[in-house]
Amino acid sequence: MSYTRTKIADLIDGRIDHDTLHQMLSMPKDAERFATYIDILQERLPWKDRIILPLGPKLYIVQRQDTKEWKTRCECGHDFCGWKENWKLHALINVRDTPQKLEQIYPRLMAPTPSWQVLREYFCPECGTLHDVEAPTPWYPVIHDFEPDIDTFYKDWLGMPVPERTGAA
Repeated sequence: MSYTRTKIADLIDGRIDHDTLHQMLSMPKDAERFATYIDILQERLPWKDRIILPLGPKLYIVQRQDTKEWKTRCECGHDFCGWKENWKLHALINVRDTPQKLEQIYPRLMAPTPSWQVLREYFCPECGTLHDVEAPTPWYPVIHDFEPDIDTFYKDWLGMPVPERTGAA
């Protein structure tokens, strides 16, 4: 089943009814959906570098026009780092590691015990967008969520050519 550009825009904006959403998620994807999705996102951004892969609502892997390098970028245009690096290590990090800090978001007596669990909030240093939150034990290293296999995704899943890039493959 193929969906209109308007329907995909409604999906991005969270204005889609539950039944249509369920159908869109559970049915096989039409061949053009990813390209349409990327086109809609691209039109809404203040920069022209090409989106290779969305990582979150306001976080992308992009191809810089000038160098062809792939970078992890915030919607505001801030480049965190190369796409294979852990972007969280280049973000502003707020760690909620005391009862007082945790009780700012949890009801009293319902917050985790800070010696067992903390909250790490990762923000864009340029615009302040909150991109991720982790809830690890205090000593656990910063989590690298995943490193996508973009070559396989483009070639084998989408049947599209892999965008050109410079640097390590």
